Amino acid sequence: MIASETIVPESAASCPDPEATIRIGELSKQFNVTLRALRFYETKGLLSPQRDGATRLYTSKDASKLALILMGRRIGFSLREVKQILEMYDPNGTNGRQFQFALRKSERQMIKLVQQQEELTASIKELEELTTTLRMRLSAIQRPMAA
Repeated sequence: MIASETIVPESAASCPDPEATIRIGELSKQFNVTLRALRFYETKGLLSPQRDGATRLYTSKDASKLALILMGRRIGFSLREVKQILEMYDPNGTNGRQFQFALRKSERQMIKLVQQQEELTASIKELEELTTTLRMRLSAIQRPMAA
């Protein structure tokens, strides 16, 4: 979750001026998220855009944070966990505490997801067996009717 440079859209990552800003609509398009989602992340304290009147303006640092938020959500972290990681966020990648925390969270999440995967595999197997049985029974019922 720390390697944000690999998940930030090219247009956001290649910004020559780190102080340059983009509007909420542009950020929304770059990351394929709704305006509502961006505002929600702001109310949760995950993003803090600058303001020009009522217009929200986002920097490349905000784009990196959004990339981390979205990655965290994709892999199943809660917003609280994502916020904890963001609070330690070091764009230079030198915060060992951040890495340790993210590593612990990632390992726990991986264990949880593997367990869910095993449960899903078992459920799929049960469904396959059930559909096979149902097809056989349906076929047996329909055969005498056809005769």
